Amino acid sequence: MPLRLEDYALLGDTRTAALVGYDGSVDWLCLPRFDSDACFAALLGRPEHGRWLLAPSDRARPLARRYRDDSAVLETEYAGPEGRARVTDCMPVDGDHPSVVRVVEGLEGRVRMRSLVRLCFDYGVTPAWLRPEGRRLRAYAGPDVVVLDSGADFTVDDDGGCVADFSVDAGQKVGFRLAWRGLRHGEPDRPDTAELVRTVAATERWWREWAGRCTYSGEYREAVVRSLITLKALSYSPSGGIVAAPTTSLPEQLGGVRNWDYRYCWLRDATFTLMALLDSGYEREAVAWRDWLLRALAGAPRRMQIMYGVEGERLLSETELDWLPGYEQSRPVRIGNAASGQLQLDVHGELMDALHQARAHGVPPDQDAWRVQRALMDFLESHWRDPDNGIWEVRGPRRDFTHSKVMAWVAADRAVKAVERFGLEGPADRWRSLRREIFREVCAYGYDADRATFTQYYGSAELDASLLLIPSVGFLPASDPRMRGTVAAIERELVGDGLVQRYTMGGRTDSVDGLPAGEAAFLPCSFWLADNYILQGRVREGRELFERLLDLRNDLGLLSEEYDTGHRRLVGNFPQALSHIPLIDTAQNLAGSRGPSRLRSGDGHSGDGPS
Repeated sequence: MPLRLEDYALLGDTRTAALVGYDGSVDWLCLPRFDSDACFAALLGRPEHGRWLLAPSDRARPLARRYRDDSAVLETEYAGPEGRARVTDCMPVDGDHPSVVRVVEGLEGRVRMRSLVRLCFDYGVTPAWLRPEGRRLRAYAGPDVVVLDSGADFTVDDDGGCVADFSVDAGQKVGFRLAWRGLRHGEPDRPDTAELVRTVAATERWWREWAGRCTYSGEYREAVVRSLITLKALSYSPSGGIVAAPTTSLPEQLGGVRNWDYRYCWLRDATFTLMALLDSGYEREAVAWRDWLLRALAGAPRRMQIMYGVEGERLLSETELDWLPGYEQSRPVRIGNAASGQLQLDVHGELMDALHQARAHGVPPDQDAWRVQRALMDFLESHWRDPDNGIWEVRGPRRDFTHSKVMAWVAADRAVKAVERFGLEGPADRWRSLRREIFREVCAYGYDADRATFTQYYGSAELDASLLLIPSVGFLPASDPRMRGTVAAIERELVGDGLVQRYTMGGRTDSVDGLPAGEAAFLPCSFWLADNYILQGRVREGRELFERLLDLRNDLGLLSEEYDTGHRRLVGNFPQALSHIPLIDTAQNLAGSRGPSRLRSGDGHSGDGPS
């Protein structure tokens, strides 16, 4: 049975990622990309669906684990009856072959260890054809080739597992590497343990140098840097794309059906990530993301999707894997994501905002980017009144979601600023008129004066935590009575056990999307509430909520998408970019003596939106 999500660590090489538990088992790994088929899928099933266990033979619990300084190199220390040993895990960043490197080091006495590798391709349904050769094992399944180099002798058991039983004495090291090759790629070199130790050191050095570029120096630096490293590990360096999470189908409610594939590049999440990176000093990542965006939208910006594959793929068909029982029996297990075909108008605003922020941070201009923005504005001018599926990707009927309309206003606002501030060519007067028109409509139809709150969609009585983003994007100041009323309503109706739900749910069925009601608290929304407290001058309350959210991280500083207050555990895909992004933002906001470190509008507010 898989571990609690809190018990997993993330390994990443900016191309794909692995989850390794405190018990030494790599239970999730897709090769060679984030969205490739998994060869280790025990996270969503059982050990026979693929995993790599490396731990003391007596299954001793670890004494401690940690990431080495500001890196994604993991150390886990075990104590056996006769000694202590350390396992160091990493995924080299600059290697030609995506790989997992694991080094066992004896610290005291003697420790008996076991390495058990069970490869099962296609998400645990296709056993590998194994070809051992000395201490090298090749595993084949169609186009997939994985090579295991073992620092100890191994045997292949009747179930297709590669088993190495060995001992380490104090000062002794034994290294292992599992690498993807691909049929058209050359054979990886055969490393000895000394070379693998050097690889670990080089990987640590790469991460520390990257983390050293962080410009944040406030009191929450440890949490901010860990979140930045996590976001970097979720980036796909060959293209510049950024995935929402490295996993699929980890449930939003244990035993429930809200199980989605997050191994793709959501424009919304990626733009949020980009702005968090920009605010922390990472402009190179902004250029890479912009180039990825232009390739993804090439030729059809008016047909922009809400998400793409890591290299800009458009067809992300959704399929259910019925042979996997799911994490803690949470079915179905899905790959692909049908939400890729939805209309979500808010994405236009987030994209326009991200490119505006990139220019404001001095990222070199690109005329192709402005042409794409002009095409998006042409579309939005004709379609901003269309009902859509909203930020939460509801699979029910489209509605006039208030947040979506606010973000349409953001798109118009940033288009105006592109002309006013950066001298780009465009119909600024027409966009100003559009901005004014959207603002007035949102305030007329998205606001319930009787209850003194904005609502989820026009004419509804429902609340939605995405409304907490209104001040941060510059639509209205947090001090506006309408926002104070909205925050008060969310506190009354969406806050439970101190954390924020995404939106109002009623009865046995969610009134928005028709799925069974019930999910955990959505962690980004709680950070957004903390930001509103800070913006309203309630800094103490904002800090208290922020620090409570920090306490929900696992021992390695990682957060999933949601938190189940009843079971007191993390749930949802893990780790989740959209949880780590607002952590960075709120820490930046707390660093300002008079509120947030930035308002994304850039120049404050006025009666019908910034002019």
